[in-house]
Amino acid sequence: MTQENLRELAMKVVEAVKAAGVHALQDQLNSHGTVPTQGEDGRRFVGDVDGRLLRYVSGRLADIEHFDGFWQTRPAESRPWQRYWCVGKLDGAINYLRNMSEWAITVSLFEFNEFGSAQPILGIVHAPALGETYVAVRGGGAVRIRNTQLGEKREKVVPSVTPTLDGAVVSFGMSYLPGESNRALGTVGALADHHLADIKRVGPASLDLCKVADGTYDAYFEPELHEWDVPAISAAAVVVWEAQGALHRWDGGDIHWRQNNDIVCTNGLIDRELKPILVQQQGA
Repeated sequence: MTQENLRELAMKVVEAVKAAGVHALQDQLNSHGTVPTQGEDGRRFVGDVDGRLLRYVSGRLADIEHFDGFWQTRPAESRPWQRYWCVGKLDGAINYLRNMSEWAITVSLFEFNEFGSAQPILGIVHAPALGETYVAVRGGGAVRIRNTQLGEKREKVVPSVTPTLDGAVVSFGMSYLPGESNRALGTVGALADHHLADIKRVGPASLDLCKVADGTYDAYFEPELHEWDVPAISAAAVVVWEAQGALHRWDGGDIHWRQNNDIVCTNGLIDRELKPILVQQQGA
């Protein structure tokens, strides 16, 4: 698939995701006080919004271009050049529940290479309540589409140029599971010894990653991202990589899409300074 074909495909998907976002946003505005329930995958979700979202977006994607199906239902073994859509549930469900604006709908497209390794080649992170959509395809750069009073505004996404942790703005994510959240908070404590400008916790992961890509944050880290985080992380990963940001595991290794990951994303300039702190906490 050519870069131009990927771009055209991405913009078709953007329209589908935006349509889904209109309905999800309306549901948020009309569902104050909804009680979250416990999902089978261990994450909290809001009512049946996730189910409607997955059905709608998956159906639209199948109509646009089915490829080889969907990441979550792919066979155990895949052949080179097979492609699978990866559609996420609401990323930032607690924010959604509490009527905050920071939540997103995510879609990525995975492709298996000749060595049988899968990597996302298209990523879309749409934040309906913020009026922002991040779009990236392999080799085509990354853009942010913002709704303004004058209409849509498209901007190239580029990371910050903050050279060190001194004065940096770092965001982090953490699980609601106690053992995993303790590791995140321990890392925050270790970073407190440095002269950061700020440490933020807003979420969700997909938007935090995109905000490193566009220079809002200088870095983001989170331990123990799970299988159910793959849609959000894979979509945002394409945005980060195409913006020339850095995204990998705490030990510097590549993200593994079939197991849990401690991930860190930076502007590419403060990796060397941040890595020893993360590695120390990884073994804590």
